Amino acid sequence: MSAPQGPPANLKGRWHAGFALLLPLLLAAQPVATDSYLPALPAIAKELGSASTSLTLFVLAFGFAQLLCGPLADRFGRRPVLLAGLGCYALAALGGAFAGSVFMLAGWRTLQGFSMAAILVCARAAVRDLYPAHEGPHVMARGLTGLGVVGLVAPLLGAWLVQGAGWRWVMGAMALYALVLFALCWRSFGETRPSFVDTPSAPRGSTRVVFASRAFRAWASVAASTYGGLFCFLLLSPMVYIGYLGWSPAWYGWIPAGGSLVYIFSTTMCRRLLRRHGPVRTVQLGASLSMAGAAIQVLGCWLAPLSAVPLLAGHAVYCLGHGIHQPCGQAGAVGDLPQLAGRAVSWSGFGMMMVAFCVGQFAALFVDADYSNGAWPMVIPMVAAACSLLTIAFFWLPRLHPLSKEPAP
Repeated sequence: MSAPQGPPANLKGRWHAGFALLLPLLLAAQPVATDSYLPALPAIAKELGSASTSLTLFVLAFGFAQLLCGPLADRFGRRPVLLAGLGCYALAALGGAFAGSVFMLAGWRTLQGFSMAAILVCARAAVRDLYPAHEGPHVMARGLTGLGVVGLVAPLLGAWLVQGAGWRWVMGAMALYALVLFALCWRSFGETRPSFVDTPSAPRGSTRVVFASRAFRAWASVAASTYGGLFCFLLLSPMVYIGYLGWSPAWYGWIPAGGSLVYIFSTTMCRRLLRRHGPVRTVQLGASLSMAGAAIQVLGCWLAPLSAVPLLAGHAVYCLGHGIHQPCGQAGAVGDLPQLAGRAVSWSGFGMMMVAFCVGQFAALFVDADYSNGAWPMVIPMVAAACSLLTIAFFWLPRLHPLSKEPAP
């Protein structure tokens, strides 16, 4: 099979430069929709009722919609699907800002989850369109560094808006972000889809081809495991810190912001580790950090259940590992499938969201009104994720990528 054609040679430099600037902003649509929303959960629950339902449906819609958006992006191109996603994202955020009931809010958030799937699928597929497989993790790490910067600001802005103006302004800010990004992409995002995708020469049985790739299965499992642990933090940390430990929403906003600051550092560190040690050794280090972070939180829940210090320290160390796993896992899952980039991205993203949804819903069953289980429902899933990452990093990946073939330190 021929290599991807991509953009014309005389446009490649300009397209690559423009895309390098857009990629962090496109990836950041996710923390804008989630991290800025977290400080608003108690206020929404007080005004409309249970707020966790809207976040759960958002994640569920995001997961399933990727299975549709990947083939659409392969069939019709990245640009039209991306622009449609950004437009619907802004519409859903505005609808949520004027929601009069928890059911209306959940409906608008579901639409926003569908829209965000289109944005992230197209952004991640475009990375594979424009760059060779060995550059993918480096490019994703740069993009995720920018995502971390937005993720640093988002919860602080969300907490400030909740305390100063109310939770509905958080949704309005999401709409403004999407509209600005829509204008930038309309002007600067050119079509990146390879010319052979969904032509008569494209492979049939696309889903079977994707799952037949051993590299896809392994690297997608890395991304799903690390995100599953982090999502339980995103879902349950407001209840732990605001409900159980009694923090204010404004003080809580600094917790995901601090995690984003660590994430920025970690994605930068990931690029250096990849150059020196290659992907497998890099992910092995990340898995060790993930386990160390989870272990610190376990010790804190056991020895000092009312102290936030071990929870914060463990979360920071886990985020160090997460910033390594995400660029490696996301880029690795699509590296061997350039002709099916959209579908590979969609199935990888679907796996991430399904693991997060199932684990998050199970953990939430152990959170009651009196917080009788303390922080354990948030911590135990992170331990499970770390164990999964250790298994993949030290027993599965070395069989696919022998360490002797990786770059020497």
